[in-house]
Parts: sequence; structure tokens; C-alpha cells
Amino acid sequence: MRQLNRLNQYQRLWQHSAGAPQQVTVNELASRCFCSERHVRTLLRQAQEAGWLTWRAQSGRGRRGALTFHVTPESLRNTMMEEALKSGQQHNALELAQLAPEDLRALLHPFLGGQWQNDTPTLRIPYYRSLEPLQPGFLPGRAEQHLAGQVFSGLTRFHGNSSEPTGDLAHHWDVSDDGLRWHFYIRSTLHWHNGDKIETAHLQRSLTALLTLPALRTLFQSVLCIETTHPQCLTFTLHHPDYWLPHRLATYCSRLAHPDHSTIGSGPFRLVAFEPDLVRLESHEQYHLSHPLLKAIEYWITPQLFDHRLGTSCRHPVQIAIGEADELESLRLVSSSTSLGFCYLTLKQSARLSENQAKRLINIIHHSRLLHTLPLNEGLITPTGELLPGWTIPEWTDLTDVTLPEALTLVYHLPVELHTMASQLKTYLALQGCELTVIFHDAKTWDGCQQLAEADIMMGDRLIGEAPAYTLEQWLRCDTLWPHVLSAPAYAHLQATLDAVQTQAEARDRHAGLKAIFSRLMENAVLTPLFNYQYQISAPPGVNGIRLNTRGWFDFTEAWLPAPKS
Repeated sequence: MRQLNRLNQYQRLWQHSAGAPQQVTVNELASRCFCSERHVRTLLRQAQEAGWLTWRAQSGRGRRGALTFHVTPESLRNTMMEEALKSGQQHNALELAQLAPEDLRALLHPFLGGQWQNDTPTLRIPYYRSLEPLQPGFLPGRAEQHLAGQVFSGLTRFHGNSSEPTGDLAHHWDVSDDGLRWHFYIRSTLHWHNGDKIETAHLQRSLTALLTLPALRTLFQSVLCIETTHPQCLTFTLHHPDYWLPHRLATYCSRLAHPDHSTIGSGPFRLVAFEPDLVRLESHEQYHLSHPLLKAIEYWITPQLFDHRLGTSCRHPVQIAIGEADELESLRLVSSSTSLGFCYLTLKQSARLSENQAKRLINIIHHSRLLHTLPLNEGLITPTGELLPGWTIPEWTDLTDVTLPEALTLVYHLPVELHTMASQLKTYLALQGCELTVIFHDAKTWDGCQQLAEADIMMGDRLIGEAPAYTLEQWLRCDTLWPHVLSAPAYAHLQATLDAVQTQAEARDRHAGLKAIFSRLMENAVLTPLFNYQYQISAPPGVNGIRLNTRGWFDFTEAWLPAPKS
């Protein structure tokens, strides 16, 4: 980048005297800037024309000229960043900001949070890692899951805190008495982000392509075919009834992209840039529901501002400002809540681990101090005795006389809080005469984990979406974990039970059926929850309408900034 090179050269000229006037030769300046004398003369001329410095040369080779500075490199960097942002060159602004973390905080703070930039209300969010591509289907990160929900629309959606779906691309739907034909009536004024009119045939093509993905095929295994039965009607024909169908279509994994352009959606925001250091969204002028109040959202990928030791951790709440509350008076906690999402432990019962031994292990975890070795004092995780509210873990009689196996294997994946849990469990079990082999799968899901087959114990996390009970049904259907936890007959029985539950037309009956399934898994010492997350969002004053959702983010369509005072 040309501007960054000029700034770096100016910094080299400046730093020799910390900005004080210099008596110096052209040869010395060329040496400092690692360039030729001819090139440094060009640099001096350009900088003088820009008003950055004054250079008074002396005639004669080796004579010392007078160099006087008029601006500091810091103020120059700020000016360049402002100009880059005003001209829509966010990449250039981020490139200019490559500093040490302590300097970067001070430099970026004026540009982050909410601002009206060129009469455009814009929200900039620093983020600790690059975002994964928004591919169709399941996504591992909650940031990507949330983003997919802002960029793409589905036939149905969840609105606010309701766990029942409502219309999105479809304004309503109905179902035949036998539960085998579902008719979704499509809105007539829909547009993709590129301006193309959305045809019902587009949606049929996108859904058909989505269902070719193995995980989505599993999720929608009841679907026989999807047809356009009317220019504004999409009809699902099922093998057997599935009254979760509107829920399945409302989740982020079922959001629909343009059939010919996988990054083009029809949600409230369109993707303008998706780069390793910058993701920019802009509002979709032809959005079919309530229009966003913000024009633009930017993720500035600035990992140097975050603690690298945390990795992918629960300790990465959404930040919409830089700094701590005692450092920046403007920073305030605007929303926090205990998520229903949880970290869990599952146990594979086999010749190595009996049901009673599994129960004793669960008792050790919940009745000892193991969970309290985690970073509870940071207020971001809370030990739990419930899978969901009212779905409590069972209580068993004293099992201390049950002898544990001599050796067990634990496999776990992110978040990194489970590092501590695994280490403490290994130490505790060693005192009980059980050697625990610990294997870390460095990912956010079990996909691609070759060690699951040899594991006796597995630990991971389960993000709970907008409809808690349905999310857990989806977990049992689609996660590659369960065929390794359960025996083949037990897994087949589980899937058959899920099939029976989904045929219940009444939501309360489906919820009761799921609760019974999970109660049985907990009672049989197959599954136990460990802790919940405490999500937090901090923002400077003036950023309004921020309310935590189930993924620890906030609905971008509800955020707004007051107009600047004249």
C-alpha cells in the first residue's frame, strides 16, 4: 500500500530526533530510509508538498540541510485512516493500523463502535479471528451462524424470543390432515441482493441443492420431494409426518442463497466485503421485512487486540468497543444473559466402562470441586445441574464403593475452558487409581475426529438456538458424536424414537417426548451438562437497540445510532 510506505518512511525520518529539527545530509537520510539519495529527495519533495515537513537543502555534496517536521506520525496516521474510511477504503485503514496492541487500542478507538460516516450510520466491531466462509448448511462458529442469519433468509424464521417459527420468504403455510403435504406460500415482492427478482423456482432449486449435503439430508430425511405447485407456492411432500419441518426451515443451516451465486442472499444485510481482515455488510434496500436502521456493519479482524492465550474460548464476548471499563469511560455493559448453550460430557458404556462406573464419574464431576477449577470468577461460565430449564440431572445414591476402570480415554474439543477440565479430571482420577488418556481435537465440532472410536468419555459444547427443544432434537439427529457414544442398536432405537416424536402435531407433545429422551440419556449416565455460558456485550454510548440473542450476538436490524448533532 502506497500510503503505508510513505508513512513508514516519514516515521524513519522523524524517529531519529523524535520530531526535533535536524541538520542532516541527504546521504544520511537515504541510509535511514534504506533507499537511494535520488529516491529520498523525491520523498522529501512529496512530504513538503503535503505540508508534513520543510526541507532546506544546502548546495554542495555532503552539505547538511535543515529538516523541520510539522506533523507527528501518529496524527498523520489518523488523518490517513479518516481519509481512507471516507473514501470507502476500509482495507487501507486497517493496513495503516498495524501497530503494537497498546498503541492500536488508542488509535482505533475513535473509529470503532457506532459512527455516522459520510452520512451513513455504521457500526464497527473488532473481532479476534478471521471468519469462516458462509457456506450452505451447518457452520461451526456462533459468529458465522449469526452472520448467516443476517445475510440469508429462509422460508421461515424465529422472531425475537419466540421458539415457534413465523413466516419469512413464505408469508404463511398450511399442512394436510395426514401431515404429509406442506404448502408454503411465497411472498410476491422478493429480491436477491443483486437485484434479481426471487422466483419460487429459485427457492426450489436452492432447497434441493441444500438437501444434497449429507448433514442436511439427515435433518430432512422425511422429505420425499419439493415442488413448485404454483408460481407462489412451494410444496413439500413427506415420507412420514414431521411437525418440526417449519423449525428445520427456520434455523440458520436452512437459509437460502441464490441458486447461481452462493454468497448472494436476500436477508436484511448483503455482503460487500469478506476478507481475512475485514467483513462489511450493507443494508439490503429491497428487504421484504422491517428495514435495518444501520446502513453498514463492519467486522475489523484485529487479533492483536485480544489475548492470544485464550484461543477459541468462552472468554471472547462480543465487543463493540476497545478497552476495559476502567480505561474508557465510554464503555458500558449493555446486555448480558446466561445462555442455554452448555458444555457437556458423554460416556460410552462398554466392557471398559459400566453404567455404575459412568454414574460414579458423573457424581465425581458434579459433587467434587472439579467444575470450580474453571474460570468462574470471570463471570462467563456457570456450573449447571440442568440440561434445559426443568430438565434436571438425576441424583444417585452414594457410589464411592464402585471401582473405576484402570484406564480410560477422554477426547474433547473446543472451547479451551475444557483444557482445564480435562487436566483436573485426569489428576483426580489418578488418585482413584484410574489412568486417563487425554486427546484434544482442535476444532469446534466432532467433524473429522478420528479418535472418537477409541474414546470412553467425550467433552464438547452444544450451542442452543432460538428453539431450545428443537435444537436438541437436531443435535441427536445430525451430530457425528452419537453413533460413537451409543451402540448400534441403541442408536437405531434413538432415531426411531425421534421419528415417533416428530409425528406429534402438538408442540407440547413433541417437547414432552424430547424431555423423556434426554431424561433417559441422563439417567443412564450417557450424558451430563457441565456449565452454561454467560454472554456479554459492551458498547459505547450512542449505540442503541442492542439486545442479546441466543447465540450471544444481537440482531443487527434492531441496532441504531442517533443522528449527529449539527
